[in-house]
Amino acid sequence: MEKLNIESDLKVFGVQVKTFPLGIGEAFDKLVKMLPGGFDRSFYGISYMEGDKMIYYAAAEERNAGEAEKYSCDRLTIEKGEYLSEPLTDWRSQTNCIKDIFHDLLKDERTDKTKPAVEWYKNDNEMLCMIKTITGK
Repeated sequence: MEKLNIESDLKVFGVQVKTFPLGIGEAFDKLVKMLPGGFDRSFYGISYMEGDKMIYYAAAEERNAGEAEKYSCDRLTIEKGEYLSEPLTDWRSQTNCIKDIFHDLLKDERTDKTKPAVEWYKNDNEMLCMIKTITGK
């Protein structure tokens, strides 16, 4: 487990996966195909609980103002601050263990359980599972 500091809010845009956990791969494929350059930007999975339901967004880094509207997507923000993170290499062959990584991160008393869990797909091989920490811990 590592600490990661995000210096400023990250503006992202994406689509809610209404059939979570089914449909995640298709949502990311749709985003990659609609954007020029495909996988040449960071992609994110953003999830949180709303009552007893998991809300999940497949999202992409916003490089230019207005991209969310241009592609008819929802606009989201990944808050700046300190995160506990766990890297996962060769993530495409290990998607089944992502939930276990988050489960372990959430056991740490420093994580802010009121904030979304974030999957940062840095490239086609490396991703980070991240949860924001409680300020001052």
